[in-house]
Amino acid sequence: QGCTQKYIVKNYFYYYLFKFSAALGEEIFYITFLPFTYWNIDHSVSRRMIIVWSIVMYIGQVSKDILKWPRPLSPPVVKLEMRTNAEYGMPSTHAMAATAISFSFFIATMNQYKYPFELGLLAAFVFSTLVCLSRLYTGMHTVLDVIGGALISAVLLALLYPAWDTIDHLLLTSPFCPLFSIAVPLVLCYNYPKLDYYSPTRGDTTTILGAAAGATVGFWLNNQYAASAYAGRSVQPGLPLISSAAVFALARFLVGILVVLLTRWVTKSAVLGALGYRYKFPVADRAARRRLEVEVPYKFVTYSSVGFTATVLVPLLHQLLGLM
Repeated sequence: QGCTQKYIVKNYFYYYLFKFSAALGEEIFYITFLPFTYWNIDHSVSRRMIIVWSIVMYIGQVSKDILKWPRPLSPPVVKLEMRTNAEYGMPSTHAMAATAISFSFFIATMNQYKYPFELGLLAAFVFSTLVCLSRLYTGMHTVLDVIGGALISAVLLALLYPAWDTIDHLLLTSPFCPLFSIAVPLVLCYNYPKLDYYSPTRGDTTTILGAAAGATVGFWLNNQYAASAYAGRSVQPGLPLISSAAVFALARFLVGILVVLLTRWVTKSAVLGALGYRYKFPVADRAARRRLEVEVPYKFVTYSSVGFTATVLVPLLHQLLGLM
């Protein structure tokens, strides 16, 4: 499973287009786009996207390890990625994430900002379609995997949309929110479906739920002790497209992402060091880091710290630097 086929790229436009599109469904995109919406667009939009994203991705990841449908055989398919090759195929969580993020963003903003409805719908469709097609081009999924992932995500969006406001209100105002936001994801991570061999799905799921848990606690804390989340916070009266707003948006993003990446590095190093001392293994031991008692706490603590930092500490830093 660690070997790749040799291949010749005949069309570099499609090659780089779909390699880039595939990256839009991975961690590097989540850790940049979702905080960007919180820092530069609207808190309510970001909250709803994170809620939908975490629920959709958890269901998608668990479904893979329950259904256990294999990925396309190689050969005849040429696989351009290897990291996720150990995972099962159905449903495509790239397709699920792309559909959930693009259409939840569209739905959450269409009544708050002035832009053509058709343009927003087209942008969401193009974004999700590119990611879905990238999974076929890279040889990681069948057509059925991709269609199944997109449809499951669409159904979950339709079910969650009527409850958006209620869920958001409870997460912001309930005194039990911090306990609920940490305890439930942890229970789900520790009781993730067991496989006969190691797969990155449990670790990826823990990353997603940890980030959502930390962000949710941050949302609650901000609403309790800072400006009310119902104030409809938007840095500029619309999407940051004009030059001065774009400069401030870029500055907020660069400062924020540096702090987030630093938080991830420091927390990961500290937690892995503590777990290594507790369970007597060197930090560089990849096999040890895949054990349940190590992988879940180190990824959950690391990414919950990232989510909390992005929603609480970074906005405070923005204020101190005069970037608000």
